[in-house]
Amino acid sequence: MGGAFLAAAVLARLGSRIELPTIPLFILAGILLGPHTPGIVLVSDPHDLEMLSALGLVLLLFYLGLEFHLDDLKAGGRKMALAGGTYLALNVGAGLGFGFALGWGTSEALVLAGVLGISSSAIVTKVLVDLGRIGNPETKPVLGIIVVEDIFLALYLAALQPILSGADSLSAAVMDGAKAFGFLLALAVAARYGTKLVSRFIATKDDELLVISFLGIAVFVAGVSEWFGVADAIGAFMVGLMLGGTTSGDRIRKLVHPLRDAFGAIFFFAFGLSINPGDLPTVLWPVLAAVAVTLVMNILAGLSAARIFRFGAGPAANISTTLLARGEFALILATMAAGASLDVRLAPFIAGYVLILAVLGPLAAGRSHWLARVLPGGRRGDGGGDGGDGRGGHPDGPRRLEEASATS
Repeated sequence: MGGAFLAAAVLARLGSRIELPTIPLFILAGILLGPHTPGIVLVSDPHDLEMLSALGLVLLLFYLGLEFHLDDLKAGGRKMALAGGTYLALNVGAGLGFGFALGWGTSEALVLAGVLGISSSAIVTKVLVDLGRIGNPETKPVLGIIVVEDIFLALYLAALQPILSGADSLSAAVMDGAKAFGFLLALAVAARYGTKLVSRFIATKDDELLVISFLGIAVFVAGVSEWFGVADAIGAFMVGLMLGGTTSGDRIRKLVHPLRDAFGAIFFFAFGLSINPGDLPTVLWPVLAAVAVTLVMNILAGLSAARIFRFGAGPAANISTTLLARGEFALILATMAAGASLDVRLAPFIAGYVLILAVLGPLAAGRSHWLARVLPGGRRGDGGGDGGDGRGGHPDGPRRLEEASATS
């Protein structure tokens, strides 16, 4: 465990010098120090980290629930919902078509639809902070699209769970789906109307007691969720949604942050352990084709969002490149697929796809002005409000985004 943390830390420190995101580096650490790579093997069996990895996944989605507010979507109005829906229609639709074109199976195609369709909230937020774009006009639709994606993800995972569980018949699948959606609805009602009761239950001035309380609730509900056929991570997401609205919400966000980072790193590291680099060449061309599809769909989505909000080529390029990265959600789907014994090519495919886009996304976002020049209207010198250098924004952007992280 110590070696896993240190290896992830060393690679992340090296990567930070060239402005690489941490997620692909944590995965790379797992690949290099796993049983499938020559040299030092820290963990010979990826299942040894299974419980800690599951805890990392639970904490990632719990934190996302803390950050999520329905008011964010309402404040954006119909334009934000339309931009988010358009983004999902283009990317998820293209992902589903791509999955069927590969011919790996219907369940595999449904998994690939989510993998190709949903951005990485963690990387998107980091890009906005690092490039100081919180003051840019296109930041609001970017965050709106992330909110819409989060809603879609919760529903999509709940719908996908009975399909991946291998229900024996249509009636069994319907029953499993009904049970999952029923429990999800109960959690949503509790998040909407049970906030005051939960707030009284966990209220304490002692940070130690508060940490133990919210961890206990999150992990317990995650376990119960899995029993009802809802992904454990989604149960944790709903708990985060509930606790984020309590009087202790701000303290919980601060206290869970280091736990999320530590165990989230183990989740990505453990995923890397399961990847055999020798399998990656077998899926190289599908991975490159998927990356090309995602690039095209993101450009179209960026243009559509810019048209909805009456933006020019610069903001359109910023939207397209900022939302390009794929990360934690693709790995969640990969974990579910592995548990469902789907096509063995899925895991290396998702690993290669995430690694490429998790690196390419932030790099492309920092050079979005190159894309702006070739988009409609870009040659007229439309810098998109950032001076055309792809950074720009308000000079206090990073600080302001951190202060307003609850709305991201």
